[in-house]
Parts: sequence; C-alpha cells; structure tokens
Amino acid sequence: MLVHICCSVDSHYFIQELKKAYPNENIIGFFYDPNIHPYSEYELRFLDVKRSCKKIGIKLFKGEYDYEKWLNIVKGYENEPEKGARCQICFDFRMQKSVEFAKKIGENKLTTTLLTSPKKDLEQLKNALQKECDKFDIEFLAPDFRKNGGTQMQFALAKKDMLYHQNYCGCIYALAKQKQNKNFIDELMCPINKQILPSSIEEKIKFYKQIKNLEKKGIKFEIQREKFLNYRLLSALVKHNKKAIKAYILFYSHFKNSYTKFSINEESLKFYKSFKDEINIWSFDYFNVLLKNKFKNFDDFFKNPLKINQELKIRQKKFGFYDLSPVIIVENITQGSYEFMAKSEIYFDTKEKIIKLLN
Repeated sequence: MLVHICCSVDSHYFIQELKKAYPNENIIGFFYDPNIHPYSEYELRFLDVKRSCKKIGIKLFKGEYDYEKWLNIVKGYENEPEKGARCQICFDFRMQKSVEFAKKIGENKLTTTLLTSPKKDLEQLKNALQKECDKFDIEFLAPDFRKNGGTQMQFALAKKDMLYHQNYCGCIYALAKQKQNKNFIDELMCPINKQILPSSIEEKIKFYKQIKNLEKKGIKFEIQREKFLNYRLLSALVKHNKKAIKAYILFYSHFKNSYTKFSINEESLKFYKSFKDEINIWSFDYFNVLLKNKFKNFDDFFKNPLKINQELKIRQKKFGFYDLSPVIIVENITQGSYEFMAKSEIYFDTKEKIIKLLN
C-alpha cells in the first residue's frame, strides 16, 4: 500500500492507525507536495517526515518538487477559500502523481495522510482519490481517523514525539490569506547574505537537524517554547550626497520614520550619532575593531555575515539591553548629506529551544 504523505503531524498518527487497521499490508510512504512554499519549508517538512517514518519503521520515497507545474494548474484560483476549488485541483494533481508512482513500484492500493488533517475536506479528498485511482485500476482507501477523538490523539502524539508543527497549510495563497492583516510574511523572508534569522524556516531546519542528531545519539531532551521580541528589516536604502551607497543595518535597528535626512560636516569620523531618529553611523574600521579585526575589508564582511547573537552582543556592549537605535555600518563616514529610507518591524514571536535532560 502506498501512502501519500503531506506532513509529519498528520502522517505520524495516520500511519500508525493504518497499521492497526491493515496489519498485513506493507506500507510505503510517498512525500509529494509541490504546493508547499517556500522551498525551505518544503525541505523542513520532508526532514521531519523522515524522522517520523524512521520512528514508525516504514520506507519513504520523495517525489519531485514540481512547483511551476503546480502554479500553472491552480492559475485563476488564487483567491479561492480553504476547502474551495483550488484545494480540489491541488488534491487531484497530487493524487494523480501518487497513483502514477504506485503503479511504477507495483503497489495496488493508495491512501493519503491528508485525510486526517482537520483543515481538509474529506469529500474532496475521496473524490480526488477515486478519480485518479480508477484510471489505473488501483484501490483507494479513505479511512476517517479523525472521529472518536482521533484529532486530539493525533496532536497529542505529535507533541509527545516532538514533531514539527507547521502554522499554515503549505501553499502561498493560503499563507497570504492567513497573513493578510500583517505588513509582511516572515515565512517568505530570507536575507540575501544567507544570515539565519530568529524563528525563520532556516533556523527551524537547523533546530530539527539538531533533534535528529540527539535522537541518533540516544541523548534525552525536551523542547520548550519561549516568547521573545523578534525583528525584521523590511527594506533599507542609504544615500550619500543623493547617491546610493553600500551599507549594513545591524539587527534590531528599528526605524521610527521611513525617511530621515541629515548632514555631517566633518571628515574621517569613526562614528556619528544623529538625534534625528537616534541613528548611529559606524565606519567599517570602527566596527571591525570592536570585532578584533575579524574581517579583511568591507566586502569580506558582507560575504561572511555575523550570526544574529554576535550582532546582539555588539549592540548590548555599546548600548545595553533593550536598545533599538538604528546602527548603520558604512565603509567610510565622509562629509555631506545622508538620507535613510527604511522600514522595520518589531513583533512578539515564539521559538523553540532544546533542553538536554540528565540520564
């Protein structure tokens, strides 16, 4: 029997219940979800599905990430609500590929872990399974493991086994609708210097890789959630004498105004503080001394960014805790006018941390 898998939270419970219901079946997992966006989220979910399948003891295959094909088939249905026409098209597409894969490896039964998701419509899923399975004379199974407290048991099991619990269905359209009242979608943000931001998908990938290694080594641990004040720089442009210049914005630099302008009348300053928006400008040489000359030059700094906690240590050392003054690093501070066009967000967020337990 081939089981299409959408995520570890759904599959972990569903497959174990499936094993009880069909004890004589050889169950094989197939992760095929080109609807998931961004790609880093897709990789994160697959990473945790692998963890789950290893715990359960089933073989797992990974399908192609046909994201462009998926975008084309749902074109025109971008604004459909959850459980609407876009979801039906999405299910048909994923079940079609799952049926084709089942036929390829010689399996004659198919089901999907989407059936256990409380956010999905059972009839839509049954229709998709039947429509695609009939074409290849493959038997479809649509057990309802949600009933009789199944959903509560599903989430309890996922929590017990410390699985990754995503906060959106997967596709960019559902995500955009979910975040429509926010100024930005943090799941879609990634710095061009590849720095790992707090509570980002990239940080979660690193986190769950650590969990995988701890489990492999047999080290006992638990996961705790904590609230913190997160930060995102949404946009920034620095101009000197009306020309854009290369600049770096230190983490937690919060801009009260989207536009600030002032002039500096001295040459070769190490640093400068403006009382307009409390903006601090640091020369690269001054910044590099604080780092004990870690970088060869300004370009080297851009190519090899500091970790966020290193930036926070510098900020705390210079200003103390809770300071959100903008700190802008430029190659040299020279005489002339400076313009700052920037937007940033400070917001409450949560993140997970690993607590190792004593044996």
